[in-house]
Amino acid sequence: MTKKPISFMLNDAEIGIFVGEGAPLIDELRRNAGDLTPKQGCNQGTCGACTVLIDGVPHLSCITLAETVDGKRIDTTGGLAGGPNLHALQDAFIQGFAAQCGFCTSGMLMAAKALLDANPNPSRDQVIEAISGNLCRCTGYEPIVDAILAAAARLQGRAV
Repeated sequence: MTKKPISFMLNDAEIGIFVGEGAPLIDELRRNAGDLTPKQGCNQGTCGACTVLIDGVPHLSCITLAETVDGKRIDTTGGLAGGPNLHALQDAFIQGFAAQCGFCTSGMLMAAKALLDANPNPSRDQVIEAISGNLCRCTGYEPIVDAILAAAARLQGRAV
C-alpha cells in the first residue's frame, strides 16, 4: 500500500504522518498520531463516538479519509482540558452525571463544543439537534442535554 505524507494541527500540536490511501482518519489518529480519545464505535458513521472537529466542524472520523485533512486543524477531546483544568463541558458532564459508560462521551463532547463555539447560548432544541448524530444507550440524553446547557451558562458567566 502506498503511503502519503500529510501534516495537520492536532489539539495545538503540529503533526506529520504517513497515511495509507483510503485509510480512515480515526485509524491514523489512534495508531500514528497517538490520540486515543476518539472512540472507535460502529465504523459506519452512525454512532457518533468518533466525532472530531475539523476546522471547527464536527466530522465522523471513521468515515473521513485521513488524506483529506492535510493542512487542516483537528480537535479531539484530548485537547479540551487546559492543563490541569477541565473544559466547562467536561466538568458539567461529570457534575451532571452525563457520562455513564463513557462510550458516547467523546463524541458528545465534541459535538457540544462545536455548538457552543458557534452559538454560546443555545436553546434546549438547538442542543438536541447538535447531538442528534450521537447515540447514547445509558443516559436517556437528558443529563447530556442538561450538562451542555450548564456548560453554556458557565462559559457565559451565568449561574447554573
